[in-house]
Amino acid sequence: MARTLGPVCKRCRREGVKLFLKGTRCDSPMCPFEKAGANKKPLPPGMHGFKRGKMTEYGEQLREKQKVKTFYGVLETQFRKYYQMAERSKGNTGLVLMSLLERRLDNVVYRLGFATSRSQARQLIAHGHICVNGRRLDVASYLTRPGDSIAIKVYKREGEKSKRQGPMGIAKFSLENLGARQTPDYLVRNDGDVPSGVVLRYPLFDDVSLPVNPQLIVELCSK
Repeated sequence: MARTLGPVCKRCRREGVKLFLKGTRCDSPMCPFEKAGANKKPLPPGMHGFKRGKMTEYGEQLREKQKVKTFYGVLETQFRKYYQMAERSKGNTGLVLMSLLERRLDNVVYRLGFATSRSQARQLIAHGHICVNGRRLDVASYLTRPGDSIAIKVYKREGEKSKRQGPMGIAKFSLENLGARQTPDYLVRNDGDVPSGVVLRYPLFDDVSLPVNPQLIVELCSK
């Protein structure tokens, strides 16, 4: 599983939009977007963050693609595979592409509120703490389908420390600190002793929480 080891907040600054990459920090006053104020955006990273002039058409297309890749945490090779799947599918390629990315298991775990960020959701999945339809699944890129049930794995022998700091504790902490984050309409969450959720339908473009123009991505990838 590829990881981004460098500073994370500057990736949001580069795209000019909050991508919620650092969990609860993104809702705190420490977030660069919160420091800049409601009507301002923080400067892009680098010595020459502020540049005059209009961005080219290619630059706009590239930034849109990079924004989506950063938001969902996928690499270039993975992104190309999703685009090829969307291109072969019926319907608008851009909308199908966003639906495929939204169906990823790590994204669904995050949207259900079981993790404070998509990177934390990927870690839970990679360590085998997520069950899909009652079976443990450690593939973050698994594409969920309507009817799939997602739940936190329950361990029979779990001490008090594990309950607080283990997967169950992480999920409950995340659910308690959801803030303004809401569960999308294509998912339903069960807030019981064992947090779980069900996929009701395939996600639509309206379910995507990121402001994005898929047509720009299609124009770039189709060149």
